[in-house]
Amino acid sequence: MLPVISADQYATRSAVLSSIVVSWSPLLHDIHATVSLLAVGGKSGKISLWRFYAPDCYTIEGGKIPSAVKFVGFLEAHNSWVTTISWLSFSVNSSNPQILLVTGSSDGSVKVWLGDYHKLIKSTEVDQNVFILLKEVITVNVVPVSVLSVTVHVQCSSKMLSAIGKGSGSFEIWLCDISSKEFNKLGSYDAHDYIVTGLAWAFGGRCLYSCSQDNLVRSWILRDRCLDEVPVHMPHNNNSSSASDDVYDSCLGAAVSPGNLVVATVHCFDVEKLNRMYEGRVLRAAIEYHWIGGLHVDICLNRPVPFYTEELSGLAEKDLTNWGSNIIWSLNQYQCLDRPLVLLDIILALLDFKVSMPRYVEHLLIKWISLSFPGFHTDLPNEKTLLQVSSSLSGVPSRMLHLLNIICRRVMLAQLDADEITRISSEVQNTKGECCSMDEQVTKWIAILGSSERELRERLVGFSFCASQTSKSRPGATPFQTGHWYPVGLAQMEQWIALNNDHVRGELKSIASEVTNEKSRCSAVESCSYCSASVPFESPEFGLCQGKTSGSGSNDKRHKLSRCAVSMQVCPSIPLWFCVCCHRVAFRLAPDPLFRMSSSQFDSDFVTKSLSRAVSSKPLCPYCGILLQRRQPDFLVSPLPV
Repeated sequence: MLPVISADQYATRSAVLSSIVVSWSPLLHDIHATVSLLAVGGKSGKISLWRFYAPDCYTIEGGKIPSAVKFVGFLEAHNSWVTTISWLSFSVNSSNPQILLVTGSSDGSVKVWLGDYHKLIKSTEVDQNVFILLKEVITVNVVPVSVLSVTVHVQCSSKMLSAIGKGSGSFEIWLCDISSKEFNKLGSYDAHDYIVTGLAWAFGGRCLYSCSQDNLVRSWILRDRCLDEVPVHMPHNNNSSSASDDVYDSCLGAAVSPGNLVVATVHCFDVEKLNRMYEGRVLRAAIEYHWIGGLHVDICLNRPVPFYTEELSGLAEKDLTNWGSNIIWSLNQYQCLDRPLVLLDIILALLDFKVSMPRYVEHLLIKWISLSFPGFHTDLPNEKTLLQVSSSLSGVPSRMLHLLNIICRRVMLAQLDADEITRISSEVQNTKGECCSMDEQVTKWIAILGSSERELRERLVGFSFCASQTSKSRPGATPFQTGHWYPVGLAQMEQWIALNNDHVRGELKSIASEVTNEKSRCSAVESCSYCSASVPFESPEFGLCQGKTSGSGSNDKRHKLSRCAVSMQVCPSIPLWFCVCCHRVAFRLAPDPLFRMSSSQFDSDFVTKSLSRAVSSKPLCPYCGILLQRRQPDFLVSPLPV
């Protein structure tokens, strides 16, 4: 009984619904919502836009939070198939963020669109008025566009570098100044014999990687507005090797790791060159990884730093210097708070160096601390820098402390189990560093880790007490309201301050005493979930209940219970968040301002402004800053990658 449509109407609808390429936008933030846009390009030349809303809260319980998704409209981008889409966000200033959409088509055209940032978040319908066509950098021609790669220029935050791959095997480089709307073509390169299938920028636009169906992967350095080719393979020790390319038929794409130290390429197998016994694997592809951290890309640090290169190595001194500069640059990129902490490539490179050159790794990390941490100087000897770390962390941003904690646990203390590190750290603090059972070098880094985690714990406790004091002035607020954060575990935090009275700063004691005087003193004693016995507060990491077994001559039975890393309360027997780095558990989420603190100062203006946006952030570990996972039983297969 549906109305009959004509053949032209059917063909039009079929072209709109025939999707070819999709692309996710960066997260767009507003005081009211956080969204991401999904752009879907089809054969009609139109791009359909879908708005996905970030959830108000995150849970690990059985019920899933429904995703809010809304279709918001079409963008009539091209007259032929949309073959590639790329998004790029600019943060020239925090009050005027900008979002760009770059599209390519099978008719050979490439267009750059400037989107209205706030309308993309709030508008009920997105049309041609929401996107302004800045430039058609390539007009219609006979060569289709196959792939795009865009990035913000490392030396100017208002400029965009665009690499445009074509079906002919060539690609073009464009430099676009968004503020002045000036577009300059830097060059065209006949790099491949077949269609370009992948383009990837690295090191802030200093380096470009291209691949093609001709099975070639080529590396380029951008110098003086032109590209120079350099070798792709950059081993970081004398044991590194590359697989033979003989069995590959073509390269299907390329991507650069978050830390810019590795490029990954996807290859299709040549069926004729495979042994017949492997015919069952013909439909699979292979991913090949290339170390690129030893590339000389003219990275400018604050000042030139000599790196320790006295140990025997298969690499030349200039290669070790390049690796050191690139790793420090990569670590510094994570100072951007909107960038998730994914350090896999950095950790793997440092661990591999540590096997043959442990002193080089330590020297490199000390130079990173002296260059990047506020109040540190590069002219201090290494030993004095390490001694300064433990006593000068109050002015260090929380993001830098998270980086330091991850490096300590996963690199410098990689030979120790996470639970063992936490236990030894507590012993070192109680004995003021006199832990004779451990190696002196290990004890030194455990002391640094303990000081950094203590600083973060003090910030969490201080913010919780300030939030408790300020929340009384917010009328109509209800505890655990969706999208808001409220302090819990104040009684346990008060007990922790009392147990560590000699180490806690006076400012935190003063804040806690004000809240305690205004409220009746709460008991920090909790009940065991197994035997209902009392669980006194003795440690922020775990609790021991006071239960005993019945019967004469029986031994005391005390259950060891984990405490929440956020509230210090005893964890209930429900699904818990788990940190794969420090192995802590939590059933509450830390407030978002904790991860954005630039120091340990708690003034009234900071707390008032912070509480207005103090929602439960993504499930992040308050000590490592990485995403928490749902804790799995010990008998299940580990969720960690191989």
